[in-house]
Amino acid sequence: MHNDWTAFTPWSAAIGGVIIGVAAALLVLVNGRIAGISGIVGGLLRPAPGDVAWRLAFVAGLVAAPMGYAIIAALPPVVIEASYPTLIVAGLLVGIGTRYGAGCTSGHGVCGVSRLSPRSIVATLSFMAAGFVTVFVVRHILGI
Repeated sequence: MHNDWTAFTPWSAAIGGVIIGVAAALLVLVNGRIAGISGIVGGLLRPAPGDVAWRLAFVAGLVAAPMGYAIIAALPPVVIEASYPTLIVAGLLVGIGTRYGAGCTSGHGVCGVSRLSPRSIVATLSFMAAGFVTVFVVRHILGI
């Protein structure tokens, strides 16, 4: 494994982080809702009356943003070095973890940590540690 320093883009990453932060802050300020993607999508699966429009708008924005970006710049190539069965198992494990953790990386990691929520800080440290350990085991011990 190596780092491609020519592809390191701190300014675009910083701008993206600011946009995510502003969007999360606006959702809390305007709707009083946390920008946790799993909760937003989950709310569409079991909708409450009067709670669907903002959720659909949020998900539509997630889909439309890359399309809008593609109009002004080339999208980076997507390279996935995993088989479909691996992706399916990984997706199921993430879904299970999201349910057990009562939230996802965006809800806990972006919104919860910024609100200094102890539960979110512990959740974020836990899933980050689990990710580090998983990558180490898969790449360096199993050699996959």
